[in-house]
Amino acid sequence: MKAQKIRDLDAGELNQQLKEMDEQMFRLHFQMSMGQMEGLKKVRQMKTDRARIYTILRERELAGGKK
Repeated sequence: MKAQKIRDLDAGELNQQLKEMDEQMFRLHFQMSMGQMEGLKKVRQMKTDRARIYTILRERELAGGKK
């Protein structure tokens, strides 16, 4: 997911995205432990997307504190 697309979402939508990603990450880690998952690429992409979302939420938090 691109950073600009994430910036266009509001805080509630971002928190919903994080919640869904956490559930997907749990399932993917469970599949990996069972040896059923072939692609590690999806896990890596989800981690970077989660990091982007957390970064943008933090930027908004800091910008809100200055105002």
